[in-house]
Amino acid sequence: MCFSASASFAASALLTAAGTQTLRKVKKPSQLILASVPLLFALQQLAEGILWTVIGHKGYSVLESIATYAFVTMAKVVWPLMLPLAMLFLEKSAVRKKIMGFCLASGAAVSFYYLYSLIFFTPYAQIKTLHVAYHSDFPSPYWMEALVLYLLATIVPLFISTLKKAYILGIALIISFTISAVFFIHYLTSVWCFFAAVMSVVIYFMVRDNEA
Repeated sequence: MCFSASASFAASALLTAAGTQTLRKVKKPSQLILASVPLLFALQQLAEGILWTVIGHKGYSVLESIATYAFVTMAKVVWPLMLPLAMLFLEKSAVRKKIMGFCLASGAAVSFYYLYSLIFFTPYAQIKTLHVAYHSDFPSPYWMEALVLYLLATIVPLFISTLKKAYILGIALIISFTISAVFFIHYLTSVWCFFAAVMSVVIYFMVRDNEA
């Protein structure tokens, strides 16, 4: 089994420990957003672990709906805003901050696009071939544009940042996205978030090794 409830719960536990240690390394308020990312990924993986256990079981429809909304909201609304904002707060170069501001604007656009879909269209999850697939009746006419803006917002800031080890997380995200898109395209949201969550432990070293 490639992914399962145990995998999601294990990732959540790992990220809770890593996230707690990361927050302890915070030296300045500007680091708080970035340092909180592993803990938020822990909550997201907990939500998917719950989904693994309740999907298809009668009497848990409310819990299933809450967990689905929690996971999808984190994946499509929170991350496109939070990641570029975290890097913007930590950047000292005026020129790079302007570029990151553009990335943040891109993230805000895609975040509100998906927020609209969550407000007016109900998401639901299914377990297929040992993976969780997230669906919605939202027609998503601009899905490709939204994906490009999403990648721009979440990955580009890591490569233009002056923070130590930021590019390492950027490379890891690109590799994991490529693997997810090529081999798990129908489960892209779930699989890429799982990879990204596990790799967010790199943030511990980013916070530890950077003063600002």
